[in-house]
Amino acid sequence: MTRSPSLICKGCWQNLRLPVPLRGIPSLPFRVFGLKPSRMNPNTCTFCELAFTTIMRARNVDIDASVMFADLRGYTGLTETLQPQAMSELLDTFYDACGNAIWAHDGLLNKTIGDAVMAVFNFPVKHADHAAHAIAAARLLQEDCRVRFAEFSRTHGIDERSLGVGIGIASGIMKFGEFGHSHRDLTAIGTVVNVAARAQSAAVPGEILVTQGVHDRTPTLGWKDAGRDYTLKGFEAPIRLYAA
Repeated sequence: MTRSPSLICKGCWQNLRLPVPLRGIPSLPFRVFGLKPSRMNPNTCTFCELAFTTIMRARNVDIDASVMFADLRGYTGLTETLQPQAMSELLDTFYDACGNAIWAHDGLLNKTIGDAVMAVFNFPVKHADHAAHAIAAARLLQEDCRVRFAEFSRTHGIDERSLGVGIGIASGIMKFGEFGHSHRDLTAIGTVVNVAARAQSAAVPGEILVTQGVHDRTPTLGWKDAGRDYTLKGFEAPIRLYAA
């Protein structure tokens, strides 16, 4: 599912009721001031990325949000058999699928980390049901990747089963802002983020694992099982995860 890009910034409109144009002739004067579509979400503007510094006057803020990590499985193994050009094509295919799914549900594609991505939901575009938006994005991503990977496998003569995506999602309070001094990084940090990353590592290809917090925020969604306890790296006590 690919939606038409928004003509005005969703973040500025929702938070400030300012119709900041993102595209077309009306957007040209705003370019002079550096306002343009954000690379993290093209339906928001670059001002939204730093809104907390100018409006909240803080380097970082506490937000209630959902964070999703998605990892491309099979990429490292294929580097031994496929040409670099094909590997670049595969990574582009994965990133495109991630962007489409995340932006369709108003998420922020915060980071690309090798063959993985990190997304944040509920900043700057806010939704009370941000956990449901994260799950919907994850399901859309899995569906889109199955189609894209099947075509890629046929084109390059590889086993379709060698490719897949593992996804982890967690919800709760996290810090979002600029971190670092010599190199500033705009991102989210905290235990919630760490749990989402570990849940992604525990997910098998094609699986979406979410925390108890995500599960409890989305009671109307269909759940595949009652969840089970996982021993995640860096956490002493087992953590219950649910397949979404």
